[in-house]
Amino acid sequence: MDAVTFTSAPAAAGLLNRANEIGVAESLVRRLRTGRPYACCVGPVTAGPLQAQSIPTSWPERGRIGAMVRHLADELPRRTPTVKAAGHELTIQARAVRVDDTVHRLTPRLVRLLGALADRPGQVCDRVELLDALDGESAPHAVETAVARLRVALGDPGIVETVVKRGYRLAVEPPDARSRS
Repeated sequence: MDAVTFTSAPAAAGLLNRANEIGVAESLVRRLRTGRPYACCVGPVTAGPLQAQSIPTSWPERGRIGAMVRHLADELPRRTPTVKAAGHELTIQARAVRVDDTVHRLTPRLVRLLGALADRPGQVCDRVELLDALDGESAPHAVETAVARLRVALGDPGIVETVVKRGYRLAVEPPDARSRS
């Protein structure tokens, strides 16, 4: 999902408590801290339990559900990562990526992998970092397999580059190359 909304502080606290009861609190909080999904609240009181866990939140000026929906509609496109790589524009969503004008459905795992690379466009992400994005995986080979699947899913294998003995990165032009063109 791209966003989660909260209309009361007890609802926000209840989600965190239930996640704790079923043993997924650490994973939930870690994901919410990344801003994926984006946590939108009806007001600052509602955001309190989330902010106590260092989860970034936002809310409209006026604490009403209609105002929150408008705030979400305005804010979500700004929070959707877009990056240029290998001559393509990639817009990452919860279950898909738009490569130029074509939408490619991705598994949640591949979205997390692409998100980890897009968080640091052009910079090398080592296998350990990328393994973290694959939640629950421990074998380094899992990263190579996931990267291979991501390349196929994106439709252009050149979008994700291998940096030998270091890791992977999105094929982003350095700022100097763009200014010389």
